[in-house]
Amino acid sequence: MDTQPLITPIELIKEIPLSDKAKEVVLSGREQLRKILDGQDDRMLVVAGPCSIHNEESALEYASQLVELSKKVSDTMLIVMRVYFEKPRTTVGWKGLIYDPHLNDSFDIEGGLKTARSLLLKINEMGMYAGTEFLDPIVPQYLADLITWSTIGARTTESQIHRQMASGLSMPVGFKNGTDG
Repeated sequence: MDTQPLITPIELIKEIPLSDKAKEVVLSGREQLRKILDGQDDRMLVVAGPCSIHNEESALEYASQLVELSKKVSDTMLIVMRVYFEKPRTTVGWKGLIYDPHLNDSFDIEGGLKTARSLLLKINEMGMYAGTEFLDPIVPQYLADLITWSTIGARTTESQIHRQMASGLSMPVGFKNGTDG
């Protein structure tokens, strides 16, 4: 089995840099979300999207549709696209685009991180806010500057490392119910 060093977060960010437009979208979305959560904005937060992303073309088409919908409902709703690249597993199964971007058990993590970062950049440049679940505590170093909202899922909400990670993220973080309901 061949091993190779993983690209560092700074190398990936230099390779796929945050554009001014994407930065504006992310920061604006985070501020709007903060106001909703603080009760200063009475709009409803809607996080919409697939269980996980595995097809870039479909994700961009969906983002385009959400952008149009968002324009129509912006006075009553803030729409954030669910863009999940990691899937928690209690048993064997596909762990998500970051870990297996080619859906062939190749575990091309570097390729998955590049695809995820590139896709998030495109989604933000379209004017759509992106939300994701961070499972691996290292992944935010590669993607957090492109995320408006994140979540800690049911399988990890009781994990100390994930709660600590969440407290260090520069975005609103939602917590799902624990596995006991």
